[in-house]
Amino acid sequence: MVVLDNMKIEIQNLKPTLDEVTASLDLETKKKRIEELNREMEEPTFWDDAEKANKKTKELKNMQDLIEKIENLNVQYGDIIDMIDMCNDEGTEDDDMAAEIRADLDEFKVVLEEIRIANLLNGEYDKCNAILKLSAGAGGTEACDWCSMLYRMYTRWAERHGFTVEVLDLLDGDEAGIKSVTFQINGLNAYGYLKSERGVHRLVRISPFNAQGKRQTSFVSNDVMPDIEEDLDIEVRPDEIRVDTYRSSGAGGQHINKTSSAIRITHYETGIVVTCQNERSQFQNKDKAMQMLKAKLLMLKMEENEAKLAGIRGEVKDNAWGSQIRSYVLQPYTMVNDTRTGEKVSNADGVLDGDLDPFINAYLKWLATGGKPVGDVEED
Repeated sequence: MVVLDNMKIEIQNLKPTLDEVTASLDLETKKKRIEELNREMEEPTFWDDAEKANKKTKELKNMQDLIEKIENLNVQYGDIIDMIDMCNDEGTEDDDMAAEIRADLDEFKVVLEEIRIANLLNGEYDKCNAILKLSAGAGGTEACDWCSMLYRMYTRWAERHGFTVEVLDLLDGDEAGIKSVTFQINGLNAYGYLKSERGVHRLVRISPFNAQGKRQTSFVSNDVMPDIEEDLDIEVRPDEIRVDTYRSSGAGGQHINKTSSAIRITHYETGIVVTCQNERSQFQNKDKAMQMLKAKLLMLKMEENEAKLAGIRGEVKDNAWGSQIRSYVLQPYTMVNDTRTGEKVSNADGVLDGDLDPFINAYLKWLATGGKPVGDVEED
């Protein structure tokens, strides 16, 4: 009976959070939007613009899934309370029934937390796809290998969430690993989640490239921007940039390797460099690179405005010692530590296999409470 009473108290303590999340989602407005989209989809001309139609179809499904989840949670809350009361009324404590209630309660908590965290993604571009650029820093070949490890980590994270990954530009290391890679992660709220990853990532481990088996520290910077599909109202004059074409490298077949279709755009004033070699034609690569440049300039402008008010959070610093937002220690112990939020995970292998949600969730909560630095914790 004590176990059941404790579970009842536990779920009742979650009721204010459930009510708050339910109210914040404004379900009635979403239901009206669903009705509106369903009417549009019945129009014979709906699929004339396939791109626009796909966006609306995705919007409809996302809203339907969200409403179903939150409504199911409210039903599940009542069901769990009823099951506990029924067991208490019968005056017996069935271990199997208690285990079933425990499993339902744990599932309830996980889904509620997922929705609550997603509800924190209220930034203007949080719903966008995310473009990440990883660049090896101090550490030579070791840093290039670290860059490839981080690239794998983010692709594994994307797979876990049902997102897709599209490589836009990749430069292999001289001996091993990757010098730099720009890739796009496509999925709802991808940028909202991955904006937490912007900054310098530090690795401490026994280097496989060091014959003496010494520990080595390596750094990789990660720049993250939203893939803003609409035409941004940002003017980029021809005399402000240099556009270089070069032959694409890596996989891609005969066409991509034999034509100078890859594009590099350098913005003189800011020093921003964007590259794209993924698209088939030079014109497509240039359009994508220009889109990336405008998005980067917009993010820079937003950061400058934010800095005037309260300082920049999570900025990309020098790609070297003392600038990291997160440290990954593999020797002499294992620990991943986020220096902004204080979040720590001892299962470094799990993190490197894509289990980033604890850090992402901690960052979103940290932002919601003002983003006060917790101070760096050095790992030797």
